[in-house]
Amino acid sequence: MKFLTTLALCALVATAHAADPEYPKQGPDLYDTQADGTAQIAAALTQAKAEHKHVLLKLGANWCIWCRRLSEAFHRHDAVAQKLAADYVVVLIDMNQRDGRKRNLAVNERYGNPIQNGYPVLLVLDADGNLLTTQETGALEDGGKGHDPEKILAFLRRWAPAR
Repeated sequence: MKFLTTLALCALVATAHAADPEYPKQGPDLYDTQADGTAQIAAALTQAKAEHKHVLLKLGANWCIWCRRLSEAFHRHDAVAQKLAADYVVVLIDMNQRDGRKRNLAVNERYGNPIQNGYPVLLVLDADGNLLTTQETGALEDGGKGHDPEKILAFLRRWAPAR
């Protein structure tokens, strides 16, 4: 009985530890540090094809304040959130490099090194997986400490699937 109690306690500690954010001072993780970006994209393409949408890839890292600000803009502004829901399958792909390991390096290589100019970067794919555009997100900023919802909407409208 003691063994089972100890085993259960160890499992609880391991589960709690796995849920800890990668950078606790930044808050909860946005990006799944364990996810395979190639598999995430494949699943998103299947969904996009079924729903007649495009795929919006947001490449970044959990430590990136601008990644967090862009995600906040995606959720905080109703028009942006509605446009995303209507026309895109959104996928956040962790591109962090930590402990000598570059996460999801194959995704970066597949799309021509979009992270070369920093995080976050947006990629739009059609439902067949063809890259339509790459957008560095500095162009979507508001000149202050966030992103301009009108600039985001203009970008989303431009690359939305034809209906």
